[in-house]
Amino acid sequence: MSLDPELTAQLKRVLTALEPLLPRPAPKLDWSTCHAANWHRSPFSGRLEPVPEIEAIHLDDLLGIEAQKQAVEANTRQFLAGLPANNALLWGTRGTGKSSLVRALLHAYAGKGLRIIQVDKDDLVSLPAIVEELKAQPYHFLVFSDDLSFEAGDPSYKVLKSALDGSVYALPANVLIYVTSNRRHLVSEFESDNRGAMMVEGEVHHGEAVEEKISLSGRFGLWVAFHPFSQDRYVEVVRQWVARLAERAGVDTPWSVDAEAEAILWSQKKGDRSGRIAWQFACDWVGREALRRAPA
Repeated sequence: MSLDPELTAQLKRVLTALEPLLPRPAPKLDWSTCHAANWHRSPFSGRLEPVPEIEAIHLDDLLGIEAQKQAVEANTRQFLAGLPANNALLWGTRGTGKSSLVRALLHAYAGKGLRIIQVDKDDLVSLPAIVEELKAQPYHFLVFSDDLSFEAGDPSYKVLKSALDGSVYALPANVLIYVTSNRRHLVSEFESDNRGAMMVEGEVHHGEAVEEKISLSGRFGLWVAFHPFSQDRYVEVVRQWVARLAERAGVDTPWSVDAEAEAILWSQKKGDRSGRIAWQFACDWVGREALRRAPA
């Protein structure tokens, strides 16, 4: 039986209109050569897309955070060895090397089977689907969410909390969750949180509401704090970066009182002292010195 030509034309128009909404066919990732991927959620499901290039940063490039490096690296080595290890929350001041540390771990341990899946906050609702794709792989995966924070009613909050707690589904042995955040408890905190139940309208059990707010961060077994540098630590990190960049550029830029004064002024203008600010100043200083000393 042949279809009515008019009906056939209508069906073709419907299919043509729907085609752009359908997810692209997801390529099969070869984890032997693909070390990192991004998860992209679609209206129907989601897919892993390989990251073609990863920032070439190494553990030795991260200066001034030795204790933090040691803690996170030790936890990651336990994980790769099949030993007990914790999900990790790296929290603290911007620019102090939280996300760079995770990327540096990939460079250090990709050869030992470490892989990273980067997931945006809004896509954390897909954690069950992501884990399902990874659990049968012969590699160890860090599900990594950068600069994470939640507001009231955020659907990703409960999914992440459930994954960390294992109350609905447990993470397989080859998956850990690493997140970075500027907030210690990952959620907005207000002055009213400290006022007590009698001063907060609409909340009968105020203490329980506060406990619920901070319960997510408590599910991370490893907390690693990143704080602003003291001025002395900042200057020391600047000196190290200047020496490294000058060596790479093949120029002689001896440290001086003038360089230190400019480095301090740079941080004051930025309103911050961190590894990122130190690196930015070193780039500027070494670049200007190299141009000044270059033959005309």
